[in-house]
Amino acid sequence: MRLYVKLLLLVFFTLISCGKSQPAKTPENTIPCTVVRVMDGDTFHCRLSSGENVRVRLIGVDTPESSDNPKARRDAERSGQSLEEIIKMGRASAEFTKRLLPRGETVYLEFDAQKTDRYGRLLAYVWLRDGRMLNELIVREGYAMVYTIPPNVKYQKRFLEAQRYARENRKGLWSME
Repeated sequence: MRLYVKLLLLVFFTLISCGKSQPAKTPENTIPCTVVRVMDGDTFHCRLSSGENVRVRLIGVDTPESSDNPKARRDAERSGQSLEEIIKMGRASAEFTKRLLPRGETVYLEFDAQKTDRYGRLLAYVWLRDGRMLNELIVREGYAMVYTIPPNVKYQKRFLEAQRYARENRKGLWSME
């Protein structure tokens, strides 16, 4: 009977500890962060376990702008698309990201060589609870383009492969052309 109780307690505590750990597919060098709100397709706010609210910019990807601003105008001029089309694509990207990052969701941040950008945003690869990397998923589903800036290039090859897949399969924004 004693052995049975000990085994039962061991299983119980193992299950409890597994529930608090990060997903199995997530790299171990990540920190948890709770989503507060999504700004656009590649930027969101989250709360660290310390209680600090931070802005996070996804490493290695760039989504179209979702509002009329200087970057949206530059992108329209550079691409030959209208400002309205750029903003429409930006809103589609933002909606895709919002579906994956609902308020209150815990995600896991992985950093590369540089931890912040010139705007003070944390630069991160973002891992979802199910073990998928948000950065790669947004590119693979066609809602972002690869945009790597050295030295933050850890997953550049994965992103390029994901972009090739999205383009060849006319996913997301690639279907809007």
